Amino acid sequence: MSEILPPATISDELPTFHDQAQSDATMVALWIDKSESKHTRRNYQRQADAFLAHLLIKGRSVRSARIVDVQAFMAGLAHLAPATRATTAGAIKSLLSFAQEVGYSPFNVGKAIKAPSVKTVLAERIMSEADAMLLVAAGKASPRNYALITLIYGAGLRISEPCGLRWRDLVARGDAGQVTVYGKGGKTRVVLLSANTWKALQAIRPLKTAEINDLPVFLSRKGKGQGHLDPSQVHRIVKAAAADAGLSVNISTHWLRHAHASHSLDRGAPIHLVQSTMGHASVATTGRYLHARPADSSSMYLAI
Repeated sequence: MSEILPPATISDELPTFHDQAQSDATMVALWIDKSESKHTRRNYQRQADAFLAHLLIKGRSVRSARIVDVQAFMAGLAHLAPATRATTAGAIKSLLSFAQEVGYSPFNVGKAIKAPSVKTVLAERIMSEADAMLLVAAGKASPRNYALITLIYGAGLRISEPCGLRWRDLVARGDAGQVTVYGKGGKTRVVLLSANTWKALQAIRPLKTAEINDLPVFLSRKGKGQGHLDPSQVHRIVKAAAADAGLSVNISTHWLRHAHASHSLDRGAPIHLVQSTMGHASVATTGRYLHARPADSSSMYLAI
């Protein structure tokens, strides 16, 4: 009779990770590979490199790191903005937690580290509906740029999301349409588009419709003009449109995403619907826009 083995548990898998992580560098690589976002992986690698360099000076590794080592590392970032320090603290805490979870480190010394508090500045980055319309209109000199800015605002996209779109991702729905977006964390969502947004996109659709499904919606003008726009190009397009419209120099592409959430909520869109459209993992994230632009306040009830 064959032996009946007990079901595998998470702890049974830990030696596999431990065997793979023979050094700080390989353990960091395993940690970074958990993230599906290229942007996050780049940031994690940069922050981990700085932390490992700090430990090396102290003659330590992630395995032998002490609380005072992590505290000293964070103290060395005192000259940076609170948001930057908070992001770095979160990354290092995640790294040290992962190291213990996979059996690489005996203790998680990151538990004792508290990330600095960060002032919420979301309200400062939400433009008025009138300014959003000015920004969209400023792109009309270029059909491609107009369609791009209209889509980012109209669908609440992140800066990277329009870059990967192909014509197969756009589907007509009566007089309007929908777009399938491959977003943050490798998650896909489908967003309905208004008739005006759909019209702007159809204006840049190639006249030769045969075999265009795999062509980028937003073509770069670099080289032979057959590749996708990249996020840096999108950033420059939005910045240029903001300058042409006479708007704040601080406006970025993400401000259009903020505007989408805030303006749709102001117009009565249900919060769960805005959450779905934006691709937020939690409705609490979407709720930040309600707090940033409250519809009422107790101060309005005072005699002053």
